Formats: sequence, structure tokens, C-alpha cells
Amino acid sequence: MINSVLPLVLHALGNPELSISSVSTLKKICRECKYDLPPYAANIVAISQDVLMKQIHKTSQCMWLMQALGFLLSALQVEEILRNLHSLISPYIQQLEKLADEPPNPSNKLLVHIFANDGTHFVPVKALFLLVTSVTLSIFQQGPRDHPDIVDSFMQLLAQALKRKPDLFLAENCDVKALFQCGVISLKFPEAPTVKATCGFFTELLPRCSEIQPVGQVVHENGKVLLQAALEAIGGQASRSLMDHFAEILFALNKHCITYLSIWLKEVMQQQNFPSARLTPEQKETFSQQILRERVNKRRVKDIVKEFTLLCRGLHGTEYAAEY
Repeated sequence: MINSVLPLVLHALGNPELSISSVSTLKKICRECKYDLPPYAANIVAISQDVLMKQIHKTSQCMWLMQALGFLLSALQVEEILRNLHSLISPYIQQLEKLADEPPNPSNKLLVHIFANDGTHFVPVKALFLLVTSVTLSIFQQGPRDHPDIVDSFMQLLAQALKRKPDLFLAENCDVKALFQCGVISLKFPEAPTVKATCGFFTELLPRCSEIQPVGQVVHENGKVLLQAALEAIGGQASRSLMDHFAEILFALNKHCITYLSIWLKEVMQQQNFPSARLTPEQKETFSQQILRERVNKRRVKDIVKEFTLLCRGLHGTEYAAEY
């Protein structure tokens, strides 16, 4: 059936008079039959890219088309996702870099430059953002560990979105909880650039709790998991060179989620041997109170975290600590 229907639908995409019917039909096919579509993926992407660049459809239909492509790509293997995604978004990256008057940068695989302009000269930023988040979430579902560069770029993209166009996180198809969970996973990567980018994502996310309802809800329901991951890193799981970045997460939590943080800290610190077996209950309580008291001086929080990580690692008072 797909063999007979799909060519008709793809042909109709080029007809403005059939815009709504053709795009909505393709979206339905890609949503309900995505696991049958890999052999047709390259053709669907090529034709969709052509009609998008020609601006045949109105903004709402462009959004539907991007959603269809998100369904389609999510059913592919990681390598195929990246190949097709790269093919689809490369023209927009080139336009953005030209508009931003910046030299091409092939490392920006996931649209970090997307916010360099207001997006009036190409397919809406929102549609591209939702497409990229959709397919990147599918990569996380398959296992992101072999793709730290993708995770790094994705976290940078999310941070820039929060900084420049936070209303993107209000989009109906934006799964804020899934993005939050991806961030927690990414904090545990061994690659320092990936961890830095992820800390940057959370330090941009947390200040949006009060103004973006989906963000506030996700943080209030899952913030304890973030706190636990940050403390695990401080307790010895991450390089000491990254402590300032984790300190910024604690500072943001304290500044924007103070009521919850006091509860979460009490609960996680009650765990035996957490975040380090070297700590006494008194040391954990002192650290908690120091963090909760400091809501203004970020530098002071970084110093507190540095001292605490040395205690966790058994390095306090050693030559290593002096060098640190």
C-alpha cells in the first residue's frame, strides 16, 4: 500500500493547492508507518527539503512537515539519522552562517548557529528546533554514549534556545521532561566538553522555572535527580577541573528552587556513603547549610564546592589540594 500511496503524496507536496491535505497525509504516514519507511527515507527527505526551500507551504504546514520528518528519522539507525538530518538542515546552516557573517563551521552539526538571526528568511526556527530535538532524543533512546560530539552540540543548542528563544520550550511537541533526562545522563559522560555544555544547559534552564510552566513543572518533579547527579560528580565521579561548572548548577538551584533544594539536600545527604564514604554526617550537614545560605555570591559557592570535593576525595590538606 505504501508503494502506491507514498509517490502520490510526495508528488502532491509540490502543489500549493494541496498543501494541507498532502502534508497532513504524509505526517500520518510517517507517524503510523515509520518502521516501514526506511527504504524510502532518502527520497522523502529530499522532496521535503525541496518544497521547504521553495517555501511552497505556509508556516503551519511547514511545522507539520518537520514533525513528519521527525517521526521518519526517529525510526532509523543513528548513522542514517545523522546522514539524513545533515542533508536536511545543511542549507539552513549555510544561510544562518551567511546571515551571521561567520565562517562555516562543520562542527556545528546540530544548529548551534540557529539563533544568530531572527529566522525570517528561511523555514521557521521553531520547526527546525523541534525536528532536531525529536531526532536527537531518538539517538538517546538508542544509546548516546558513542556520540559525545552530538550530545555536546545538542546541549549547546538547548542552552542557546533557552537563552535567546525560551518560548520554544512552550511548543506542544517539545518534550521538556525528556530533554531534562537527557541532560542528567549527559552530566555523567567522561568527556569534559560534553559535561561543560550540559552544565551550561542546566544553568540556562533553571532560571526559567518561574516563567515557563513546563520547565518549572519538570524541574520541581525531577530536580532531586539533577541534584543527585551533580553531587555524585562533586563526590568524585567527575574531574576536579569541572567543579566550577557543577557549582553553578547548585547556585542556580538555590537561587531559583530554594524551597525544593532544602528538602532535596536533606533527603539525598541521608543516603549512606553519599556522595562519598569519606564524609562524616557533620561535614555533609555543614556543606548543605553553606550552600543554602549562599544565594548571591557565586564565587563563594564555587569555593565551597572545591573544599567539599577535596573532602570527598580524601585530598583535603594534601599536596594535591595545595596545587588545586
